[in-house]
Amino acid sequence: MGKEESRIMRSLKRFTAFTLVALGSVALVACTSTTGKTAGEDVDDVAITSEVKTKLAAEKMSTLTKIGVDTDRRTVYLTGTVDNAEMRIRAEEIARNVKHVNGVVNNLTVRAQ
Repeated sequence: MGKEESRIMRSLKRFTAFTLVALGSVALVACTSTTGKTAGEDVDDVAITSEVKTKLAAEKMSTLTKIGVDTDRRTVYLTGTVDNAEMRIRAEEIARNVKHVNGVVNNLTVRAQ
């Protein structure tokens, strides 16, 4: 392999490395721009949602496991129908007591008796 070929190979390797870094950066920016959140915020929201669901399930009230839980920027959104007002209040208390939760929007409705 001559000096010219060696120089070309080094240039190609640098170009390939630069291209991979650039593509990775574009992918991260694209993810942030589609949700408006950073990757860290997405991870926090997923962890909060998971913990709220786990704690609701641990309550052993069958209705609480049917509650929809979503988290956006550390605000938990509860949706669905529960059997009574006490369950509605309890679900909100559980969500509020999860670490890193900034707020809870309780959209739960009480089933008509």
